[in-house]
Amino acid sequence: MGRGRVQLKRIENKINRQVTFSKRRCGLLKKAHEISVLCDAEVALIVFSTKGKLFEYATDSCMERILERYERYSYAESQILTNDAQANGNWALEHAKLKARMEILQKNQKNLMGEELDSLSLKELQNLEHQLETALKHIRSRKDKALQEQNNLLAKKVKEKEKALAQQTQWENQQDNALTSSSVILSQSLQPLNIGGPYHATGIEEGTALGPPQHRNATLLPSWMLSHLEE
Repeated sequence: MGRGRVQLKRIENKINRQVTFSKRRCGLLKKAHEISVLCDAEVALIVFSTKGKLFEYATDSCMERILERYERYSYAESQILTNDAQANGNWALEHAKLKARMEILQKNQKNLMGEELDSLSLKELQNLEHQLETALKHIRSRKDKALQEQNNLLAKKVKEKEKALAQQTQWENQQDNALTSSSVILSQSLQPLNIGGPYHATGIEEGTALGPPQHRNATLLPSWMLSHLEE
């Protein structure tokens, strides 16, 4: 016998209602995935159970982007249909949009802090893990970049310091060389002349004795003074 048609009304039995919910929910999520893949459509599905548990599906896990697109579309439709209540409609839509976005951000923040993870599916947990890994990579990249810039700055300062020390050493060596050359020239200019020996260095052969001083001086006097001295 074929399966009978289920009458669409609330199932009174709590257990049967929960079983039916689980089965239909899985089928609904499967159908949403199939239509998104087969028809290249953007699909967002949100289901709350009677206990308030959230079940959702979004194409490429972009629920926020799809909701924003839906809100923009709704806003555009409301602009066409309601011209008289434009101001109030804008504020109400903006408020609803911001409120929905804030709720999503609060939920994501709690999930990232490790809270309210029981209601997440396996795929949602995997997406959350991927977000955390991406954030950690971004932080490490920024930290490595900052450390590299700091190392480059320190290396530049070390090179400048080494260059300054080399220039100072070169200048000191030049000063030492200049002082050494000045000392040598000064010592050479202060060497004593050999004029106090018994013989003259020039004009007299070695071994030739000089006469007494008075005779040497006498040779320099005029002849009339010499004759006067001899008398």
